[in-house]
Parts: sequence; C-alpha cells; structure tokens
Amino acid sequence: MNRRRPRPSKALVAAVALGSVALVAGCSCEGEPVSFDGPSATAAAPSAPSGPSGRSGARDGGAASRAAAEAAAKTLMPTGPKAEFTTQNTIEDGTRIGVTTLHGRKSGFTGKVWVWAPKQYFDPAYAHSGFPVLIALPGGNGYPNNYWMGTDLKLQSSITRWSQEGKSLPFIVVMPVLNPDDKYYYDGSDIPGQPKMGTWMTEDVPDFVKANFRTFTSRDGWAFMGSSSGGFVGLKSVLQHPDKFKAVIASGPDTVPDSPLWAGHAAEQQANNPEKLAEALGAKPDTKDNAVYLAFQIGTKESGTRNLKSFIRNHTKGPVKTRLQVIQDGEHNARTYVQGMGDGSVQWISRHMQAPVPTP
Repeated sequence: MNRRRPRPSKALVAAVALGSVALVAGCSCEGEPVSFDGPSATAAAPSAPSGPSGRSGARDGGAASRAAAEAAAKTLMPTGPKAEFTTQNTIEDGTRIGVTTLHGRKSGFTGKVWVWAPKQYFDPAYAHSGFPVLIALPGGNGYPNNYWMGTDLKLQSSITRWSQEGKSLPFIVVMPVLNPDDKYYYDGSDIPGQPKMGTWMTEDVPDFVKANFRTFTSRDGWAFMGSSSGGFVGLKSVLQHPDKFKAVIASGPDTVPDSPLWAGHAAEQQANNPEKLAEALGAKPDTKDNAVYLAFQIGTKESGTRNLKSFIRNHTKGPVKTRLQVIQDGEHNARTYVQGMGDGSVQWISRHMQAPVPTP
C-alpha cells in the first residue's frame, strides 16, 4: 500500500481581483476583513435571443447571448447566510486569500476554510454567471491548516496564468481543513464514532460555498484536487458522489482507505473504498450524467506508479474516464503537482466542466 506522507507546509494563491478585494500590490493586510461580494448586477439577466442570429443579427453575437443565457440559467446566486472573512494572505497582484471558521450544520464539525476567487469573479461582465469550484486538499494531516492557503506553492497565481492562456477555467479555490486533529487520518469519511469528515467535505463545505459565492447548480461546476492523503479524499469523494462532483486531480494518492480508525468497521470501510466505488460506477451506463473525470498525477521519483496504473487499467470503463500525468523528475510534493497541473491535468478537467460566461 502506498503510505501517505506529509507535505510541505504552505501554499499560494493569486490573481488580480477587481472591486471589493482590489489592493495595492505588496500590501500586507493579514487579519483585516475581506469581502468576496461580487459585482452589482445592474443590467437585466441575459435571455436567449428570439432569432437564430440573435437580436443584433450577428451570428457570433447570437451565440454569445445564448451561451450567457444558458450559464445564467445554471447559476445559483449566493444563498446566504454570508460568512465573515479575514485576510490570510495577500498576493503580489493584490488579490487576497480569505479565511473563516465554518460550523458544519450537517456534520457537526467546526473547522477553518480558506477561499480565493479569480479576477473574473469581480468583473461586472460576469455578474449573472456562476463560477466553477475547485476544492483543494493538502497532504499530511491537513490540520490545523491547509497548506494551499500559503503563498509559496503558487496554485492560485498559476490558475490565473493558465486561465489567461486558455488552459484552465477561472476556478474559485476552496481550501478546508482535511482532518479534525493531527493524530489520525480520517480518510474524508464518516467513520463510525468519529467526526463526520465525509459529510463535512461533501455537504458542509459545498453548502458554505453556495452560501457565499455565485456557483453552478449542476455537478459540471464542481471538482476536487488534492495531493497524497488529500488526493485520496478527492478521488473517493467524486466516486462516492458523482451526482455532486464531476472531476478530480488526484496527485500521488492512495487508492484504498487505510485509517486505523476503521478497525471493527469493515463494511463501512469498503463503502469508502475508491476501488469498490469505481467498480460500481464503471458498471453503470456510459452517459453524460454518469461520467466522472479522474486526472491522476505521479512523479517519476516517487513510489506509487504501479498502483495507479493498476487502478487505471482495472477501472477505466463505462462512465469512469481517467488520465495519468507522469511528471518527469517529480517528487511526492505539492510543487511537483502544481507543475503537473500546468502540463495538462487542469486543462483536461477544464474541458469537461462548466465555464463562466460573460453577458454580451
């Protein structure tokens, strides 16, 4: 079994933000309040044009109007109640990473969540459009911090650059704590008698995002990414809830649950086993509504390649779509995995997800 190992401690986030989170570059504002309120929607929401070429009579304009109307129809405006965020980190381009404490209504667990929104989110042109969400999970214990909220791994600034290059969607990045303490791995699951970390990750965290951000109503706007133990949780969550999440970038992950807390709960453990979940999903009809996209990543200098190739060989069938990014000279660390995302993984999942669409 590929044992999960702790990762580097911090990470980054970046992107030029407009409106309420715009800052002076280089400003250190840790602890200050920060708002992720979007732009005011002063114009009427877009509606589908009546004619085949749109109201302007231009074919491209009509297509743009239809796309905007379709995106608006799929958009869920923030439901509230609004959370109070404070600045955790500030990026050189002026964007901020916010942090808040979430009291999980369904799981009963309370923990920190860090968030970042791309610059497009604050552009009035996107006032009527939802944005795709990427739930980013760390390796190691992932408690009390999630290292993707730091400023050294460049996840968010890379997403900004990749979106400008057409490689990535402009994701909202959400970074919850992974475990309730630093003693055990909980496998992102509701282990009997333990904090309900499966419910926290797949119910409370998405509900929190929907309360505070413009999102999409369908699973086309929801994905995970994670490294090592976080990669396992993201993989398991997508396979367990394909009706809620469409894709995952799982980097250097285990493919079976191995928390010592499963002792005496074999049936529940197998119900959270990605290998069993992939087998069951793979037997379903290969339809658009069933399809999930599993982007695996592994470095050439780390162990686990044989295990991942075996998983891919055994479970790529029906609606289970897979891709393997082998990162040359890559090691079992977060920097390696950000490189792999830019080399192809983030572009692959982005092609299968819902993009935000500006109003013409």
